[in-house]
Amino acid sequence: MSYPLFHPENPQPRPLVLTLDDFAAAFPEENEQIEFKEGFPRSGTIETLVAFSNAEGGVILYGVTNSGSVGGVTFSGEREAEIHGWIAEVHAPGRYDVFPVAVADRTVVVVAVDRRREGFAQLRDGRLLVRRGASNRALVGTELTNFVAQRSLQRFESTPTTATFDDASPVLVTALASAWGWDESQIRDRLREHDFLAADGRLTVAGALYLLDSSHQVLRKSFVEVFRYRSEGPDYDRRIEFTGPLEEQVRNTTEFVAAEVGHDIVILGSMRYELPRVPGVVLREALANAVAHRSYEANGAAVRVEIRPDRVVIVSPGGLPEPVTVKNIRDQTAARNLEVIKTLRRFGLAEDAGRGVDVMQDEMASNLLDPPEFVDDGSSVTVTLRLDAAVAAQERAWISEVENRGRLAPRDRLLLVFAARGEVLTNNKARRLLDVDSVEARLALQRLRDEGFLIQHGERGGAEYRVSPDLGPPPGLRLSPGDLDSLVLDMARGTRDKRRGPGANRARPCRGADAARSACACGTPGPARPAPGNEIRTR
Repeated sequence: MSYPLFHPENPQPRPLVLTLDDFAAAFPEENEQIEFKEGFPRSGTIETLVAFSNAEGGVILYGVTNSGSVGGVTFSGEREAEIHGWIAEVHAPGRYDVFPVAVADRTVVVVAVDRRREGFAQLRDGRLLVRRGASNRALVGTELTNFVAQRSLQRFESTPTTATFDDASPVLVTALASAWGWDESQIRDRLREHDFLAADGRLTVAGALYLLDSSHQVLRKSFVEVFRYRSEGPDYDRRIEFTGPLEEQVRNTTEFVAAEVGHDIVILGSMRYELPRVPGVVLREALANAVAHRSYEANGAAVRVEIRPDRVVIVSPGGLPEPVTVKNIRDQTAARNLEVIKTLRRFGLAEDAGRGVDVMQDEMASNLLDPPEFVDDGSSVTVTLRLDAAVAAQERAWISEVENRGRLAPRDRLLLVFAARGEVLTNNKARRLLDVDSVEARLALQRLRDEGFLIQHGERGGAEYRVSPDLGPPPGLRLSPGDLDSLVLDMARGTRDKRRGPGANRARPCRGADAARSACACGTPGPARPAPGNEIRTR
């Protein structure tokens, strides 16, 4: 981020004299870091200082009109003392400086406001302001809660380590600068600005995570451990550590776990479907959250990933940061290591602030997979991603096939699966399945009806919806009464033909109990294992 002239984090020396043209070039208009004041308004000064302090800092310029024209002001020791008195009314205002600058033959007074790195500034009446564009805006509701939570957390990521900038990998320094769009000629300033580098030249915790080839040599278990289990017992058959800079840990662990978990491959007729057992974006986001929001103070434990036959479990040291709980995890956000997660976003390995859990839940739902399970025991956070979803792989493939016939909203897929199973859908049942109100449930049912996927019987409160006969159920999901009659007859014919000898069974009918378990070669659907032509296997 570039800062205007006189900003505390702008390394350019402060000139004491400017021409009108130089001033206009440096301060063309008000923005998120520049505020013009014609005189010395008390309330305007206090509010802007609080807003700057709670954002990226900024510069208040007295003696300048809203249009940027320099009129000048009279400045004295008494005026400076008055400004300091106003600022003293602010709760925790943070660092600032007051000084005059000559612009041509006029005086402009500057208040340079630094950004607070921990805590927050607040007006005496309790309001908390932040800078948005060229305005000061009061935070309320969820936005206020999230802001306070983030600023109230102890920023352990900014704690200096024993490593110095000279220990940093030049390749990783270049990669970090590229991700952030920094000019490498000012890399040390940018690293200090983002709490990667302490004032004495030592790398902080955040800096070590991104700039050292082996951060665990400084931060102990700052890596990801993956364990593969073939059964539910305590014994694993493979263990691997993913070390290196944090973005490589996330990228490499995601690729490894995705390859281990694999896909369900389903063949319906002539179509082949590869269905991820866990979407890659969900794995990536779960791992990004685990390494970014973990407690690096708890350096005796690594992020742990368990690959079980029916689930993937990701354990991150440290509980959820306040005010986030398992119940409000979709609505509340707080970053324990703010620069760590912001940098993962720069590398394209994490979602925008507040969207990570949303993406995980929405992607799992969109793929008809069970939702992620979150557990916080105070010392760690565990995310469980189930591999044995309630919706079978064949059903998921069938939904993909149905989507080729018409529009199908993501949340409507589950309703269609239940209808294909023979369920009679009502508004109440749709509400329970989708966890929505009656209006959303009705709209979902009507969307499926309007696309021709469901047939409506009855009106208003008594309306019922069944799968359209034209749609046809997915193979192996259910047997209609007619299918059952055909199955019994085919089984009887198969038994009779077997007694008649070889060659009599030209139609390859179902054989005994196998017919009740699979979609067999004769085309009779069954409830479980598919036959050739309707195959499912895990890769």
